[in-house]
Amino acid sequence: MKLFDDIPVERPATPLLDTLETPAALRAMDDAQLAQVADELRAYLLYSVGVSGGHFGAGLGVVELTVALHHALETPHDRLVWDVGHQAYPHKILTGRREAMTRIRQSGGLAAFPRRAESEYDTFGVGHSSTSISSALGMALAARTQGEPRRVCAVIGDGALTAGMAFEALAHAGHVDANLLVVLNDNEMSISENVGGIASYLARILASKPYTTMREGGKKVLSHLPGALELARRTEEHMKGMVSPATLFEEMGFNYIGPIDGHDLPALVHTLRNMRDMDGPQFLHVKTRKGRGFLPAEADPIGYHAITKLEKNGDPPPPLAPTNPAPAKPRNESLRPKPRKYCNVFGDWLCDMAAADARLIGITPAMREGSDLIRFSQEYPERYYDVAIAEQHAVTLAAGMACEAMKPVVAIYSTFLQRGYDQLIHDVAVQDLDVTFAIDRAGLVGEDGPTHHGALDLSYLRCVPGLVVLAPADEAECRAMLSAAYHHPGPAAVRYPRGTGPGVAIPDHLEPLAIGRAETRRRGGARVALLAFGSLNGPAAEVAEALDATHLNMRSIKPLDREALLAAADDHDLLVTLEENVVAGGAGSGVNELLVAEGRRVSVLNLGLPDAFVEHGKPAELLAECGLDADGIESAIRARLAAA
Repeated sequence: MKLFDDIPVERPATPLLDTLETPAALRAMDDAQLAQVADELRAYLLYSVGVSGGHFGAGLGVVELTVALHHALETPHDRLVWDVGHQAYPHKILTGRREAMTRIRQSGGLAAFPRRAESEYDTFGVGHSSTSISSALGMALAARTQGEPRRVCAVIGDGALTAGMAFEALAHAGHVDANLLVVLNDNEMSISENVGGIASYLARILASKPYTTMREGGKKVLSHLPGALELARRTEEHMKGMVSPATLFEEMGFNYIGPIDGHDLPALVHTLRNMRDMDGPQFLHVKTRKGRGFLPAEADPIGYHAITKLEKNGDPPPPLAPTNPAPAKPRNESLRPKPRKYCNVFGDWLCDMAAADARLIGITPAMREGSDLIRFSQEYPERYYDVAIAEQHAVTLAAGMACEAMKPVVAIYSTFLQRGYDQLIHDVAVQDLDVTFAIDRAGLVGEDGPTHHGALDLSYLRCVPGLVVLAPADEAECRAMLSAAYHHPGPAAVRYPRGTGPGVAIPDHLEPLAIGRAETRRRGGARVALLAFGSLNGPAAEVAEALDATHLNMRSIKPLDREALLAAADDHDLLVTLEENVVAGGAGSGVNELLVAEGRRVSVLNLGLPDAFVEHGKPAELLAECGLDADGIESAIRARLAAA
């Protein structure tokens, strides 16, 4: 295996890889050629991500596995399902999208994750984790019903396997005895010890044709002897239990093979060829190393989970893993502080509030780095719970703690809170429990696309009885709103965007702002009032100046500021609501409902995200495409005024 210290700044020579327009050519290659493809694939992956930025740590770890899978399976006839998709970059390169990889996650370019509309080799669209086994099982059962001799394989990481949904699918697969191969890409130490030569040798033996032939033939012979078949089954089970962590998966109905070295390409090819032809549920445990082949990523797999694009001067890109730097100190008081990420504002607030209130508990479903609970987890380990990828459990765990007078704070992304929606309603809101939701990545997150945009949360939260919903316009408001939500004696949510704020100074105190009170940022003429929610207060300020309009920072989606809204309706000809959420059922809909209930007749223009799934691209580009930048907002208002 070729190792890299640096990311190539020029396109590397990949003569054999360049001949592969589809994976079919891999099936005619010998071991030496496959090894060359793997080396060239790793080099090209490093180069392309250096150009585009994006996820690459997981992809580097499955280069050999991806080559072996496409060699052993007759894709796309055989179905290959990748979980999440962070590990699917090598798959995309091998399936006809090699030259397009330099524009992945960019507007008009390839999607960040497998996508059915993008390629026939992408059998299932993903983005949220732990769905691969369920979807692959459905494909396997459909093939059985149709009498189609098709193999189906799900590739899932050890992190994604922590979700209950994955185990529900495993249990069902064993129950229905489906012809399904599950490959566990284990790049941590969560399940078994490191792979050694003996373990690899035993895995080959257990997967070999002589062994499986003897195993099945022996069962037929022993079936005629009373009690002998059960004795043989138990003997085999105990033998496997001594040499591999097979017990759990065997008890669920799977034939467990492994663990094997996921970077030993000949061993992978040999094992997968044999397992491909086995009937019933099969489980292959593969040990890999995240970032394999790129030495900086091997040393820091979390930090190099993803990178920004390579700088033009050739300097290595910084990892995308969130950090928690100290606020930049201005050279003099006239300089504004350096803008901080909203997740960093939350991370600092959480630690400060924990110091002030011993009842605070921090909970996250495997989002410690992304939500910036790093310092909290270090300073308050006894009050920190990472429940793995189990959003449903995270919410209900918080509900149980709130029943015992604790003050849980659930840090979660908007797109992932959708998974815990039933628990939010039935376990928290119905019981009016004191749980605070810190909802990161609200609105358009950018290059990760429609599976990760937080476009729906205002709509699905606003309809929940008793739930307070707040959206800050800047960093200072974010801190004050978190305090307000925390002190509210019931369920409350603060939704804030990805990335940095406008650069407003952040106070050190923990004083809350008043829930349900809007802020008048500009008093304008009588024609137009802009009612801005959260992140769109920035462009609203520009538009208000251009149109001499009134600008209200609404702050609170639920409850709305009734007095401020009615006053704006009485004093202006047109009310314009602005939100980075779908218009359907969002904050603007709440304004409409209040005005109708109060019998106010005033023209209203609701501006927000469209009734469509917004594609991937830079956030600023996407906002402009949706008409939510200053120019788009001003144009929409002028068009409405002209038509009046």
